[in-house]
Amino acid sequence: MSDRWDPDAFKARVDDVLRAFLEEEAGHFVAVDDALTPVAEQLRNAAGHGKRLRAAFCYWGWRAAGQPDSDALVRAAASMELVHAAATVHDDLIDDSRLRHGLPTAHVALEAVLTTARGTGRHPVPHHPAPEQARDGRRRVRAAARSLAMLVGDHLMALAGQLFITSGLPAAYLARARGLWAALARELVAGECLEILHTGGRPDTGTSLKVVRYKTAKYTVEHPLLIGGLLAGAPPALRDTYSAYGLPLGEAFQLRDDLLGLFGDPEHTGKAALDDLRAHRPTALLAETWQAADASQRELLGGVLGRGDLDATHLRDIRDLMLELKAPQRVERMILTRVERATRALDHTGTPPHARRALRDLAQRATDRIH
Repeated sequence: MSDRWDPDAFKARVDDVLRAFLEEEAGHFVAVDDALTPVAEQLRNAAGHGKRLRAAFCYWGWRAAGQPDSDALVRAAASMELVHAAATVHDDLIDDSRLRHGLPTAHVALEAVLTTARGTGRHPVPHHPAPEQARDGRRRVRAAARSLAMLVGDHLMALAGQLFITSGLPAAYLARARGLWAALARELVAGECLEILHTGGRPDTGTSLKVVRYKTAKYTVEHPLLIGGLLAGAPPALRDTYSAYGLPLGEAFQLRDDLLGLFGDPEHTGKAALDDLRAHRPTALLAETWQAADASQRELLGGVLGRGDLDATHLRDIRDLMLELKAPQRVERMILTRVERATRALDHTGTPPHARRALRDLAQRATDRIH
């Protein structure tokens, strides 16, 4: 690859790595027992979507430190996408999300397979089960599907580490990033735990931004950049620049995701627009709405949050309320401020011009998107 940044060509390289790696792993699973075929299928499909932003940030953390293009580095960078795949399986499970990229989430897909298998007699069930038995059977199938999905997510995280250490990079290079890998996993889990602990609580912008930082921002931008830089032997000053760029940009990325989650078209986002409201997640958009609302508006909002029976009318009412209170506009300003801060950080480094151009392009791609 030349110094000209070609996002589509890079994505194709990462896709090829992930496809071959997960296909091989799925084969190992089925070789243990044919009954594992549905699990193997979820592994095979786990990283089938995405713009490969995390891999790209890792790649440019390497290139900005003066290292040349490398197939081994691309394999190492692709491992960042498996971290994301693991996180999304777990996140969908925790939130009981039904769709991602317009397709059934892992636990939903597994439940459908298990239900079909049960109905065709592959699992012993009464021929004419009583209603109570049928309900109990459905509960067991659902619990089994959720357990399997949890294990798929766990294994994807392990596979991320395996792809990284077998990338072909020298062991001495890989050793430089070992400590940051541990921090990545710890902070990702901490962010997910914070979201769970604050779900259903009083909306607060500061709390929401802390969840954003640890649950998404760090492993999406900052950590991949730093890992690429550490692999390349980047000096401390350059790594400081990576953090100054990566943290605000990662926050902007998730703030955009929260806006799209509620105001985006599900046909484009691939997600259900009501998910955040049903789960009463601590998003900055919700917090900004709550802060600006008066008592009657908070009563309206509080009557919707956390309900499982929400419909298009509820969605329209909450969108109208948020627009009336200008909450989306304030979140847009948060995004713009963070993107500007991130790109300004690039002006104070000695990174090559082609790396600066690529990182500015990635900043736009991460935050100026329709899905």
